[in-house]
Amino acid sequence: MGLMFRSRKKFGPLILNFTENGFSSWSIKIGRWSWNSKARAHRVDLPGPLSWKQDKSRSRS
Repeated sequence: MGLMFRSRKKFGPLILNFTENGFSSWSIKIGRWSWNSKARAHRVDLPGPLSWKQDKSRSRS
């Protein structure tokens, strides 16, 4: 397994993610809540090492 290049650029609540191939995804983080464009998932940070995640692509709504 080789080394992988990853980079993140933050512009306030907007986070842009880059890999060796260029732009990868974007995220928004406001307080404890965040959303990622690649995973299409909501995440809420809970106290301690816990977090809650809801994957929108697999939910039945």
